Amino acid sequence: MDVVAVARDLLASGPICDPCLGRPFADRSFGLSNEERGRSLRTAVALADDADFESGPTEECWVCEGQCSTHDEWAERVVEATGDAEFETYQIGTRTPPLLEENDRLLREEAGLDPDAGESFKSAFNREVGKRFGQLTGAEVDFERPDVLALLNLERGDVDVQINPAFVYGRYRKVERDVPQTEWPCRECGGSGKQLGEDGEEDCEHCDGSGYMYPTSVEQSVAPLIDEAMDGEEALFHGAGREDVDALMLGTGRPFVVEVKRPRNRSPDVEALEVETNEAAAGRVEVEGLRLATYDMVERVKELDASKRYRASVALFDDVDDGAFEDALAELDGTTVEQYTPERVDHRRASTTRTRTVYDIDGSLHDAPDSDGDAIHDDAEIAARYEDEVDLEKIVRTGTVEIHGEGGLYVKELISGDEGRTEPSLAGLLGSEIVVTALDVLAVEGEEEPFEDEEFFRD
Repeated sequence: MDVVAVARDLLASGPICDPCLGRPFADRSFGLSNEERGRSLRTAVALADDADFESGPTEECWVCEGQCSTHDEWAERVVEATGDAEFETYQIGTRTPPLLEENDRLLREEAGLDPDAGESFKSAFNREVGKRFGQLTGAEVDFERPDVLALLNLERGDVDVQINPAFVYGRYRKVERDVPQTEWPCRECGGSGKQLGEDGEEDCEHCDGSGYMYPTSVEQSVAPLIDEAMDGEEALFHGAGREDVDALMLGTGRPFVVEVKRPRNRSPDVEALEVETNEAAAGRVEVEGLRLATYDMVERVKELDASKRYRASVALFDDVDDGAFEDALAELDGTTVEQYTPERVDHRRASTTRTRTVYDIDGSLHDAPDSDGDAIHDDAEIAARYEDEVDLEKIVRTGTVEIHGEGGLYVKELISGDEGRTEPSLAGLLGSEIVVTALDVLAVEGEEEPFEDEEFFRD
């Protein structure tokens, strides 16, 4: 292609600015801007034709209608539109009027060029405004997941700024029972705290007007403080699975990410935030290892293929001897069990049979009957939690079982058998009824690879 001849044809099409003249040749002579290419081509044509040199127009350009002279102005508008939001990365987008897009197509058609030759007006405009915006703010461009995305509307002359979420990772321990992981709206009133009575609207009797099944949750103990520290508009809690509401989460804790919508502060003091959270949630929830994270950590947490370690307190209703108990545990050790969806979660889980592996299981019995043959049933926790569900007078022995199992293993049903829905089970192997009276999760671990890779965190 004779670029000088093509440039001559483009110049003959009407008044055209240097950036628009250079854009069809953007894939040539790397290191030059489109404006520099256009000026050079204009100069080359004047020399080849021995004609007087005339500078390219700015506002009269028939292709961009003067928009290529407004890069600085648009960059300043984006700075103003971002306000006091804190960000390190950005991306610029442009909504181009249909007329300019048509002109951009005709520009190449006039010279017989391929429709995709060089660089489009929109791409060049994004880059030029973005380059100036980066110089003004010190931020870096990010085409995948920027902190802020500015959309320039050339027709209306305004800027729409999207502030993308920020993320804080950590692990939580739940040290009090009957605390759900996330908010649990009351089923009876739908979370309103009100219901219609004989005398009109009144407080919901089921939740005492609170709107929640439980007074608080891990989410309510953690997310609002992080949201406030990042000056955001909303916070979403993402956990790596969840434990039963009546189970403790101890040991190394459960991974979580709090996603903060439209944050103005992306770099809170996470160490101070960790202290504040633990003080505010003392006795219910503890957090540790708070770190600024990336969006990818949300996906990693939600899709974590984790194994878990549990400690279960159990109650037996027959005088099972230690040897039989140990034999049953040995038979479950390393076994793959089949579990049909438990009855207690059947209303919210698909009815299917799942296979899960028991990596390791161990335990012991204690509290044998006394010399008079009376059953032992003075365990305060058992009495408090099961007086309406089991006949405490019939509990003969209690014990502790520790389990390391594949993610998704239903531990309570592994022990109780769930009326035959789990095979094999501890109850089934013993031929005796056995129930879990308390359950503690001790660890949530990645099945194969390290979970907390540095690539998922921000400095």
